[in-house]
Amino acid sequence: MTRSGSLTDQDYVALAEFRHTLRRFQAFSESKAAEVGLTPQQHQALLAIRAASPEEVTVGYIAQRLVMKPHSASGLIDRLEVLELVTRQETTSDRRRSILQLTDKAEVLLASLSETHRDEVIRLKPLLVDLLKWL
Repeated sequence: MTRSGSLTDQDYVALAEFRHTLRRFQAFSESKAAEVGLTPQQHQALLAIRAASPEEVTVGYIAQRLVMKPHSASGLIDRLEVLELVTRQETTSDRRRSILQLTDKAEVLLASLSETHRDEVIRLKPLLVDLLKWL
């Protein structure tokens, strides 16, 4: 893109290709989650829990990471508990606050999904790097 703010035809092509590549990855991710019986949000919540420091993983943290309202995040965590993928542990300092933890079942499921996703990102990396050069 030019620094003056005006866009060239190449800028539009690069932006369109970048968004298309991101959408292809998102569709890939949604498909892989569905194959193991998860919604995209459930998969994203499991990944957010696994990636965070254990002491910070609360419903509020999940709401923030998934860009959703706290009550929606609470419902999502409720459904993950029913699937036996997440547990809530009350904190000793504030009984209203719970720390979320993945179950062993979730760890195995997420490891498989994450390996597949990492491989796809590695496959897309050269394309994304080339596209980002244009922007």
